[in-house]
Amino acid sequence: MIAAVYFRSVFLRDETPVETAAACCADSLPSPTLLPPQPKPLPHGLVRIRDIDASIFIDLKYATTDNFTGKILYYDTVAYLQRETAEKLHAAGQRLKSLRPDLRLLVYDATRPLNVQKKMWEAVQNTPYRRYVADPKRTSLHNYGAAVDLTLADRNGKPLDMGTAFDHFGEAANVVREDDLLKRGILTPQQVKNRRLLREVMQASGFQSISGEWWHFNACTLAEAQERYPLLSHSDTLLNLFFLPSRPTAATPDSLPDKP
Repeated sequence: MIAAVYFRSVFLRDETPVETAAACCADSLPSPTLLPPQPKPLPHGLVRIRDIDASIFIDLKYATTDNFTGKILYYDTVAYLQRETAEKLHAAGQRLKSLRPDLRLLVYDATRPLNVQKKMWEAVQNTPYRRYVADPKRTSLHNYGAAVDLTLADRNGKPLDMGTAFDHFGEAANVVREDDLLKRGILTPQQVKNRRLLREVMQASGFQSISGEWWHFNACTLAEAQERYPLLSHSDTLLNLFFLPSRPTAATPDSLPDKP
């Protein structure tokens, strides 16, 4: 069953940074001695998240039909990030373990090739929801391997209750109005506590959150990513595994409902 039929992008109109973005620089990264070796070099500086931290759970929503398009957009179920971003994520996972040994990080989306961004844009460009999706002409931080969507999970990989599903569009996903949402009964104290723990470990490890999506975190600014990293496409030897156009998929809805 599709948990959420809404879609988000790093370019929501209310994407007001909650904190100043951490620059993608070596000074902000954890000590390399804390990291396991990379078994096999990959193109474009990418690494597999679980090669850096095997304790992180992966559930790529766009490798399933559990996403707003109802389509499988990724063929590969392996999650990749730029190494600097993956090392920051490893640091966040370590910090989480120190605070809550019973919890782990659970990744919903990481590197997203530009061709997939185009598919998502095509699904919403003629609907009222187009403002929630990054125009591929502008690009998304996901297209550079410098953003990650994630949540907290227990040791068995079951996600914690964050008040909304991943990809929920509406005020309940907003992080800067949580006190008001709590007072109005839209969020519970435990849901807000879970969100704030996620933000605490991510921001302390060099990530920037955004106002409209509790699940989304940037490793640097878009300008920094464009300067440092290549724009990733399925035409690359590695990334062509992400996309299999012949795989059967559900039809794209003409419009998206207002609630999950």
